[in-house]
Amino acid sequence: MAKKNGKSVYIAALLLFLGGIGYLLFSGFSQNSVYFLEVSEALAMKPDQLGSARLFGTVKAGEIKRHEEGLGVTFILEDAKDKKLVLPVVYKGAVPDTFKAGAEVIVEGNIDDATKAFQARTLMTKCPSKYEKKNRE
Repeated sequence: MAKKNGKSVYIAALLLFLGGIGYLLFSGFSQNSVYFLEVSEALAMKPDQLGSARLFGTVKAGEIKRHEEGLGVTFILEDAKDKKLVLPVVYKGAVPDTFKAGAEVIVEGNIDDATKAFQARTLMTKCPSKYEKKNRE
């Protein structure tokens, strides 16, 4: 009976291991890669180019509508630099306590082709300055 070569078993195991690591890295990066944009950058892109994105902006005053049927809010997101550039946002979920007009927020989701509104999956607000350490001079 012929003796099996032990090196071939180790090479096969190494190739399987490296292939598995490569697959995990590829699938993890492709699912979690999200653009971080300002409103002006998102508006400059076509909705099919944008895909999933994280947008940063300010909540426009007087444009907040709480959902009556449950959790969520509809509001207008202003660009941080140019207040004329706005994007409607629809969010369904628990609204943070610090969410208010003028608050800086980050929303993650995508643009709905039919309504042209940003459908947010997550809504995060920037911590108010009252929590920051004050300068003592």
